[in-house]
Amino acid sequence: MSLSNFWSVVRREMRIILQRPIFFFASFVVLGINALFYVTFTEEGIPHDLPIAVVDMDGTSTSRNFRQQLDATPYGAVVEYPTFTAAREDMQRGKVTSIVVLPEGLNEEIQSSRRPTIEFYVNTLYFVGGAMAYKDILTMVNLTNGAVQREVLRARGVPDRQIMGMIQPIVLDQHQIGNVTTHYGIYLNNILLPGVLELIIILMTIYALGVELKYGTSKHLLKVAGDNPWNAIIGKLFPYTIIYTVMGILTVLFLYHWMSYPIAGKVWNMFWAMLLLTISSECVGVLIIEMVPTLRLAISVGALISVLAFSLTGFTLPIEAMPDWVAPVSAIFPLRHYYMWFVQEVIWGTGLAGWWQETVHLLLYLFLPIIGFNRLYKAYKYQNFPRN
Repeated sequence: MSLSNFWSVVRREMRIILQRPIFFFASFVVLGINALFYVTFTEEGIPHDLPIAVVDMDGTSTSRNFRQQLDATPYGAVVEYPTFTAAREDMQRGKVTSIVVLPEGLNEEIQSSRRPTIEFYVNTLYFVGGAMAYKDILTMVNLTNGAVQREVLRARGVPDRQIMGMIQPIVLDQHQIGNVTTHYGIYLNNILLPGVLELIIILMTIYALGVELKYGTSKHLLKVAGDNPWNAIIGKLFPYTIIYTVMGILTVLFLYHWMSYPIAGKVWNMFWAMLLLTISSECVGVLIIEMVPTLRLAISVGALISVLAFSLTGFTLPIEAMPDWVAPVSAIFPLRHYYMWFVQEVIWGTGLAGWWQETVHLLLYLFLPIIGFNRLYKAYKYQNFPRN
């Protein structure tokens, strides 16, 4: 590899970046918009005041107390409806997340120990809102059930200490590790923003290499590189590696310094993770354009792989809960190894002992471009693939 030819390619690529606004927009602007969107979207930490429709057919002090207590739950806000039909229509319009029906004679049946039935309907089409509303309603039903049992046992002369042992024989002592406040921003943004960065890197790598074929400038690139394909590829990607590594470091600082997200380990270890995520994502992009040396098709393949990474990373649904074949497939994506690194460093703070294997996995991506290197070189040299 000739250093003079290498730096010539680097300077050529820098001119291209400065002359084409798409590089600036698709990199800094896209990541910035995503960061602003996700941070403001999850600013309050967790959804609250979700509208829960209550149809009170009883109208007694017991049903009124139930409504007040449900309205005081962390996530719900009670909206009263005169009829079930009106509540159902608003649920179909998306105005309420769930419906609770307090039947007529509720208080009377409770006093007579006849086990009244409280019906509730949850719209799980909106997964988060439905799950939160379901949790609030179920909590209130259980608390109401406990309160009724307590009053019955008190009427029988049972001491309060014994009553609590009968109603709640086992007390849960819950400790949430790594996200004590159940902040959705902490839960999501730690992986979503690096995932968006990985998507940008893969697509822009494909574009930077594929545009030489699309516009027929690949022969000029090889000429500048001294007909050395390694000079051409590494020289073209060198500026992007610097740019995206800086963007990754800024993302880490944004999350753990400016947003003050909790981190048990060292922030500079996440800098190292971002560097490896950048390089490994570039290698994936290179392999895609090697296998599909047509810009339009390569961009489509890259977009598909990048989006699949979000689903198969394991931060929303654990890999262990997926079918057995998913685990080896998930190892294909650099974001999966970044996520495992994140778990060990940010949540557990284990240091090198916890993520050295992920370092090896991410470094193995460096060998991916070798697979189709000759194919891309021939495409650059002979331009024998369609440009559209």
